[in-house]
Amino acid sequence: MTKTLLVADDALIIREMIKDIAIQAGWEIVGEAENGKEAVEKFEELHPDAVTLDVVMPEFDGIYAVRHIMEKHPDARIVMVSAVDQKSVLTDAFELGVSDFLVKPFDQKVLVKTLECLAT
Repeated sequence: MTKTLLVADDALIIREMIKDIAIQAGWEIVGEAENGKEAVEKFEELHPDAVTLDVVMPEFDGIYAVRHIMEKHPDARIVMVSAVDQKSVLTDAFELGVSDFLVKPFDQKVLVKTLECLAT
């Protein structure tokens, strides 16, 4: 069974890179979002198996989006993907229930391995 993924990042090039890697790893991309507000709305609409979510985005930041998604869907599988490598952000993300946190630039193999862990 194909796993579905929502990709949320304000940078188109990052969304495209994540989508390409995920598709090669056997995921179906069901949607993408360029800001945190759109990520929350699309999660509600699409109910993907997993989400990759940037921290720094317009409208809502990634932490705000995680908070909103996890309130209604505590079992959501969310991978934060961000250039922000601050301990406080990382701590907040894990306290809210994210599955993993990747720091940009990330290695393709690391993203694939992270997605594989979400699929089990």
